Amino acid sequence: MRARRRVVGRLAAWSVLETAQTFLTGYALARALDAGFLAGRVDVGLGWLAAAAVAVVVGAYGTGRVYGAVASLVEPLRDRLVRHVVERGVRDADRGALSRLTQQVEIARDTFAGLVMVSRSFVFTAAGALIGLFSLAPTLLLVVAPPLAAGVALFALTLRPLTRRQEAFLVADEELAAQLGTICPGLRDITAAGAEDRVAADAGARIAAEQCAARSLARWGVLRVVALAIGGQLPIVLLLATAPWLLAHGVTPGALVGALAYVTQSLLPALQNLIHGLGTSGSRLAVVLRRLAPDTPAPTDSPAPTKVSARDTAPAPRSTPPGRPPDAVTLSSLTFAYGPASEPVIDGLDLSVPHGTHLAIVGPSGIGKSTLTALVAGLLAPTGGSVDIRPAADRPAPDVPAHGHPGHPDRVLIPQEAYVFTGTIAENLGQLRPDRVPERELLAAAEAVGLSALLDRLGGPTAEVDPGTLSSGERQLIALTRAYLARASLALLDEATCHLDPAAEERVERAFARRGGTLMVVAHRISSALRADRVLVMDGPRTAYGGHDDLMARSPLYRDLVGAWSPVGEAPADPATPAAHQAEALQPALPLRDPDGVDAVAGAGLPRDRRHVVAYGPVGQMEASGDLRDGGPLGGQ
Repeated sequence: MRARRRVVGRLAAWSVLETAQTFLTGYALARALDAGFLAGRVDVGLGWLAAAAVAVVVGAYGTGRVYGAVASLVEPLRDRLVRHVVERGVRDADRGALSRLTQQVEIARDTFAGLVMVSRSFVFTAAGALIGLFSLAPTLLLVVAPPLAAGVALFALTLRPLTRRQEAFLVADEELAAQLGTICPGLRDITAAGAEDRVAADAGARIAAEQCAARSLARWGVLRVVALAIGGQLPIVLLLATAPWLLAHGVTPGALVGALAYVTQSLLPALQNLIHGLGTSGSRLAVVLRRLAPDTPAPTDSPAPTKVSARDTAPAPRSTPPGRPPDAVTLSSLTFAYGPASEPVIDGLDLSVPHGTHLAIVGPSGIGKSTLTALVAGLLAPTGGSVDIRPAADRPAPDVPAHGHPGHPDRVLIPQEAYVFTGTIAENLGQLRPDRVPERELLAAAEAVGLSALLDRLGGPTAEVDPGTLSSGERQLIALTRAYLARASLALLDEATCHLDPAAEERVERAFARRGGTLMVVAHRISSALRADRVLVMDGPRTAYGGHDDLMARSPLYRDLVGAWSPVGEAPADPATPAAHQAEALQPALPLRDPDGVDAVAGAGLPRDRRHVVAYGPVGQMEASGDLRDGGPLGGQ
């Protein structure tokens, strides 16, 4: 408000009209009685009452203009709070930003507007009433002013304790709501784990804490009632009790009635609005503004993301021996967190990937695999450490960025959700090339990746494609072929084959391996890990790096992943069959650590006897039969 003095001045100017209305409410009534009706002059009495009625109309006009001035104060505050909340949510990854933006900002806006109105109303109403009392008879101030001041002072003393207890109540309510939000979705898990008593005890403690805070707030709320009784009700009693003495000391009957009108019609309602407004809404506003302040630290009781640390398990970066080319990817103490107040998702990861390496990245969901690929791709900036990418000496430097970032043209990232735009197939496939891709090269890339069948079905490279008519697997094949044609020496596949069947996935990975350069794959199936030269198992502080046999010996998580995909006794190992094909024949149709047990693709070896239903994509979503590996119909299932 100090920064918007002109608006405050306009607000005060329009409020003067309300002051005049309050003044005439008692003064005109007193003059109508003393100089009009009690003196036998009805016309004078009616004239004063008419003046009071005109004052009401003028005051109503002033009140309407007051709302416009209040809006000029409130809306900039709302905009400022929204900016603070959004900045904090983006900077600190604050999980409560959505609640603050949709609820607490609006609470602050509405409450601030209400407080401005009731505070302004009390100040100008009290001024008009006190001026009117003095104009009628200065003695009346001796009866009304002291209890009014005492009531306001008592109320002012309760503001700070009420604010603290209001904040304690809101905090307890938020903690209880957060715990219930965690408990309700996990009732099945709680029951399965036999944790009902423990969860009930924790919830009971939160409920008791909120009950205690509510009782403390209610006890202090009693003082508000006392302050209202002293400041608003006691003057009425005193005026009635001292009426004989006041009339004996020169106060006219009209002045006494006017004084009662001032107290009952102006001071008491204004004080009541002030106490209820500041006492409830004001303390709540103070609490909300403190919680919305940009320098308030983010909550520390939120679940911390899983850490990844490979200092003790992955090979540390080393100096390049003379005559040996530098590694394609070197991660040095790589650390990343999604905000200053958040736990690192990746913490101190050291890793060296030589040129030409096929690296598979595996681990449970949420461990940081996609975050790692985004860091290597340059889409995220590390909060600590460094990412060093060195193109191979025998590969030409690309002319344009492979993923749209001008600083990193030496790498290409294919995400899980592939992007295809409306246009021709050739335009989609050549998006990452500065020049037009020769048709011969385009067709060779499509054949290598496995896009030829789709390309023929759509009508060739010059055919227009509508992304909405493509399945997820078809979009992935187009994006993979686009990346294959890019001139980047490092390809990053972040579950980019999750909508393909195992045979198509193997074809894609082998195509990228033959293409040359370095390949990093976030594995969707364990067969991807078996085809890779090296495997990075992301498992928090137990992260491991090495070959398949080495990891089977020293990584419990990797053994669990392989075991989950290779049921014992389902199919014996054939020494003549490559390990990747054995794993493919054994693996069920579900991704690594899929909590729902439903795969996004048709798995290998599913019968076509029309007795099976194949789940494809999210539950309830069916894709075209052309996505099945064998291209056969679904048979109405």
